[in-house]
Amino acid sequence: MTARWPAFAPALDRAAHHAREWLTSLAERPVHPRAHPDALAAVLGGPLPDGPTAPETVVDELAAGTEPGLMGMPSGRFFGWVIGGTHPAALAADWLTSAWDQNAAMRRSSPGVVAVEDAAAAWALDLLGLPPGADVGFVTGATMANFTGLAAARQHLLAGAGWDVARDGLAGGPRVRVLVGAERHETLDLALRYLGLGTPTAVAVDAQGRLVVDDLERALADGDGPTIVCLQAGNLHSGAFDPLGDATDLAHRHGAWVHVDGAFGLWAAASPRLRSLVAGYERADSWATDAHKTLNVPYDCGLAIVAHPEPLRRALGMRAEYFATFSGAGDPLEKVPELSRRARGVPVWAVLRSLGRSGVEDLVDSLVANARAIADGIAGIEGAQVVNDVVFTQVCVAFGSDERTRAVTARVLADGVTWMSGSRWQGRDVLRVSVSNWSTDAEDVARSVDAVRRAASTD
Repeated sequence: MTARWPAFAPALDRAAHHAREWLTSLAERPVHPRAHPDALAAVLGGPLPDGPTAPETVVDELAAGTEPGLMGMPSGRFFGWVIGGTHPAALAADWLTSAWDQNAAMRRSSPGVVAVEDAAAAWALDLLGLPPGADVGFVTGATMANFTGLAAARQHLLAGAGWDVARDGLAGGPRVRVLVGAERHETLDLALRYLGLGTPTAVAVDAQGRLVVDDLERALADGDGPTIVCLQAGNLHSGAFDPLGDATDLAHRHGAWVHVDGAFGLWAAASPRLRSLVAGYERADSWATDAHKTLNVPYDCGLAIVAHPEPLRRALGMRAEYFATFSGAGDPLEKVPELSRRARGVPVWAVLRSLGRSGVEDLVDSLVANARAIADGIAGIEGAQVVNDVVFTQVCVAFGSDERTRAVTARVLADGVTWMSGSRWQGRDVLRVSVSNWSTDAEDVARSVDAVRRAASTD
């Protein structure tokens, strides 16, 4: 039996080689991909081979065929969307997670990885200052973290109204109304759609995208019945935070469940210098974040945090006869929408263990410092206007007219030194910068600002 395992060695050796080549190339390679999907399909596709191919050959073919089409997302000069790089400890732990090949659904069937996830969850709650008795589910990302928190909210509110949603579904039951800021992230609407809760009611926001508490009060007073209030920790464009404490207290006075979408901003709570941005957020009922963003672990890892375990487990948990030997109370499968899943919490444990409390604090602070440095550098370019208050990791820039902003953005992307995504915010086109990578340093900032300066000077 053991003679089979050496068969892994050649393929793993080649994978490690190609991984090192890729990571080493990030310092100087263009950030943008160098090939079109159609050209790559011609190399990687075609008829399925009739017979087997050696695993190490497959790995070599995969690396060679894919590399020209890879975006330099782990680069310290990638500022598109909100995508972090991967911390070394998290990357190595993710490799081990795949090698161990554990289904992290049940505590007694995979006690090793479940113990790791339990430790990671406890550390995260401690760092974020959230209730130690809260449930933490490791989900695929922020979308499913929002889904999970909102599923618990739906369960709790409808049960309180005397409606058994698990037995009777939504039809005929009390309507759950959902109040959101006008500039919430669209994935929140997506999660509500998945849950059958429909389109939420938008509440007014200020010039930075922060929810206006007075308008929330009006919206709460305009209706009754089961209500969810969704707040935001980190606006996609401005980085601004809703007035979380005041809005939460107001919502609770109206009997509402409060959910906080903190896809990247939740980790402001880990920094004493930034904690005021989330003041009072610990009084909410559920929270969502994506660990691939600010925490810099590999993809496929979000954290759904719910202060009230019972409605979460009633909403998502299940039991089956064939689980009898291994299943028990508090199994991970009760806290996430999936049954079979990889041990996503292992890379979270690794990065928290590697950084420690002070390291997480320094990571978050450095992201914000780099965002401010980029904003300051770009503000010195003739014709450039930073249009948001840089309070966290987001910077939005306009270059006069929409037409010129689009042209500058296109030249920045074509240049390849950096990647900053184009977007549209509050009625105007912007060049949007999201600083999310642990490896971004002063040289990356300077080179990126210079790339924007070149793009803006070639009109």
